[in-house]
Amino acid sequence: MKKKMLLLNTTVLLGLGGVLSTPAYASTIQDMESQKSQIQNQRQDVQSNIKAASDELTRIQAEQDQMKAQLERLTLAEEENNKKAEKTEADIKETSKQVEQLEKEIKLLQEKLEKRNDILKDRARSLQESGGNVEYLQVLLGSSSFGDFVDRALAVSTIVDADRGILQETKNMQDELKTKQADVKSKLASLEDMKAELDEMTVQLAAQKKQKDALAKELKDKEAKNEELKASLQSKDSSLANEQSTLEQNIKDQKAAEEAARKAAEQAAKEAAKKAAEQAQKAAAAPAEQADSSSAKAEAPKASSNDVAPTSAPAPKASNVVTVGNRWIGNSAYVFGGGRSQSDINHGLFDCSSFVHWAYAQVGVNLGPLGSVSTETLKHAGTQVSSSQMQPGDLVFFDTYKKDGHVGIYVGGGKFIGAQSSTGVAIANMSSGYWKQKFNGRVVRI
Repeated sequence: MKKKMLLLNTTVLLGLGGVLSTPAYASTIQDMESQKSQIQNQRQDVQSNIKAASDELTRIQAEQDQMKAQLERLTLAEEENNKKAEKTEADIKETSKQVEQLEKEIKLLQEKLEKRNDILKDRARSLQESGGNVEYLQVLLGSSSFGDFVDRALAVSTIVDADRGILQETKNMQDELKTKQADVKSKLASLEDMKAELDEMTVQLAAQKKQKDALAKELKDKEAKNEELKASLQSKDSSLANEQSTLEQNIKDQKAAEEAARKAAEQAAKEAAKKAAEQAQKAAAAPAEQADSSSAKAEAPKASSNDVAPTSAPAPKASNVVTVGNRWIGNSAYVFGGGRSQSDINHGLFDCSSFVHWAYAQVGVNLGPLGSVSTETLKHAGTQVSSSQMQPGDLVFFDTYKKDGHVGIYVGGGKFIGAQSSTGVAIANMSSGYWKQKFNGRVVRI
């Protein structure tokens, strides 16, 4: 009886040792598992924020690409407009030389005419002194001007051949003078238009340069903010990943230590059981009791722990002419003489008249040869109507650097769409401000 009690006590003590040793390890692992779960939840939130930030970065990148494309268009427009400005200046210089040369030729002609005038006066005086034809003298003396004098003299049939030759030469010189004077006036008018166009171009180039610089600065600022946001998110994710990795390693080490302790406890229990059995054998001194002692061996209960599974991450009609040009809003630039080649159109480079031509071409309406389209050709392209009867799709004209210097397409509500010098293709308000002042009332219905 005493031997049986000894074996029972040994078994109970070994069992209690295994049971009592488990909670210490389990509590430590449980705390770490709970901490790991919290970190996983935090990282899941961060990953969700990273995804949202990545989506935002993608959107911003698309916006940056659009801004870069617009910068490229503005740069190209600036280059084209600079070329146009240089050519205009060269044309002005060349025209100025032509005007100067014409003025010299006019001066020479006037001097020759004065000499011819003196010769004719002498001849008329001689004819009078020598008793010439009275009818002839009356015709000449009745002239109202020198030009009228020459015309009358040529009309008198009694004039001598020598006088007729001088008069005819004088008449030709007068006609040539009139032609050259008209040519000078025409070139001067052209020169004034070119100068006005150059002045307008200078203003527009400055506006485009300002727009380009503003876009460049905005792009640079957004790129800097994007890099800062990206670095911050990556740093946060990296920190949480390191913390999670460290905690997982600690859990692994703790489990390994627990397993080693469990095995050590089992080994100690075996040794204690063996020692108790030996003592029991000696105390009983009977072979049969050795079998009883062997059957009394007890295994210490195994400790167990529950891992928390990581949470998975979540998963054309003609009426369309008023809207067909919307695709170019924010994707175009103004170029003097632009929009008359496929390359310009592909890059969104228009001036006001080429944009109107393009828009109507998209709905199947031909407004004449693209290469020669201008505000002058467009104002004769359809029927003029009163501004009080203006309808969407009508062409509206504005006096800018010259009369009818700008054209657009009325879209309704007091607004029109057109290639504007400072913004490219855009919708502008003609009911107030600048465009109201420039609108001249000309409305053409195609």
